[in-house]
Amino acid sequence: MALEIERKFLVKGDGWRGLAQPELMKQGYVPTENHVTVRVRTAGVKAWITLKTPAKNLVRQEFEYEIPIADAEAMLKSMCGNVVEKKRYRIPAAEHRLAWEVDEFLGANAPLVTAEIELPSAEFAVQLPEWVGREVTEENRFKNNRLAERPYSAWSNV
Repeated sequence: MALEIERKFLVKGDGWRGLAQPELMKQGYVPTENHVTVRVRTAGVKAWITLKTPAKNLVRQEFEYEIPIADAEAMLKSMCGNVVEKKRYRIPAAEHRLAWEVDEFLGANAPLVTAEIELPSAEFAVQLPEWVGREVTEENRFKNNRLAERPYSAWSNV
């Protein structure tokens, strides 16, 4: 069983631009009734299906499997409803072997930009770059599956 431990922040300014090349991603969510998130994602010519349990103290179970790109594209069209599109930038962190994933959202979620970092433990103290702003880890509206349901452009306040 794999565990995911991550924190999410808003990004401020453009100090992160130019630190990495973007990769275009599309992802959608299969509706469930048990609070498990089922995500279908494409990035370039690869695709994955991911199942995640709800987080408890930053930690949740995560199971991710590579699938054929044609299957993922069919799932995105037929099972997922709204699709979130974004450019992802992987930027090395100050801490050994860690990386920031900066997501620049497109379409109905523009101009939202967030940064996530996966940690080795919930207690791990991460150094925040100057372009990392307010933490939104516990704010459900910033989760990608929620952005698919209610895009950033529909919000009245941030």
